[in-house]
Amino acid sequence: MPVRSSENQPLLIKVGIFALTALLFLLLGRPLWCACGRPNLICLDAFSDHTSQHLFDPYSLCHLVKGLAYCGLVAWAFPRLPWQWGLCLAVGLEACWELIENSPFVIERYRTHTMAQNYQGDTVANSLGDIFSSAVGFLVARRIGLWPSVALFVMIELFLLWWIRDNLTLTVVMLVYPLEAVKAWQAGGA
Repeated sequence: MPVRSSENQPLLIKVGIFALTALLFLLLGRPLWCACGRPNLICLDAFSDHTSQHLFDPYSLCHLVKGLAYCGLVAWAFPRLPWQWGLCLAVGLEACWELIENSPFVIERYRTHTMAQNYQGDTVANSLGDIFSSAVGFLVARRIGLWPSVALFVMIELFLLWWIRDNLTLTVVMLVYPLEAVKAWQAGGA
C-alpha cells in the first residue's frame, strides 16, 4: 500500500524546522561546531569550555525533560491532535527557545545571573542536539504515559542537581529571579 504524502508532512516539517534553525543560527553568526575542532559528540563536564559546543552535554538532559513537559502540555492543550503533529509543535517550541536562549540578551543574563559566567552561547550543532534531546523526551513521555513521565522528570532533575548543581528548574529560576545563595552554591561545584 503506497504511503500518502499527508503522512509524510509531520516528518518533513520537523526536518524543515531543524534545517531552518541551523540556517538562522549560521546567519546570526553562531559557530557550527566547537572552536577546538575536535569531533567529540559529547562533553560530560558541565564546567568545561566545551559545554554547549558539541552535539550533546549535561544540559541535553534539561532539554530531554523539557520534551517530557512538552508532551504533557500538548496532550493537555490539544487532546485530539495526532502525536506526530504534537511532536512537530514540540520541536517548533524547542527551536524557538534555542533562538531565544542564544540571543545576546539571554546570553548576557546567563553570564551575570547564573553560574555560566563564561557562556558564549550554543554552537549550531549543540542547538540541534538540544532540539533532538527535547524530541526524544517527547517520544519517551508519549510511550510511558503521564505519571511515569512525571517521575522521570523529577529523577532527572534530582540527578542533574547532584551531578552538575544545575537543572531545568534552577536554570529557569536563575534567569527569572536570580538568587545569590544559589549562584554561590552552584559555583562550589566548579
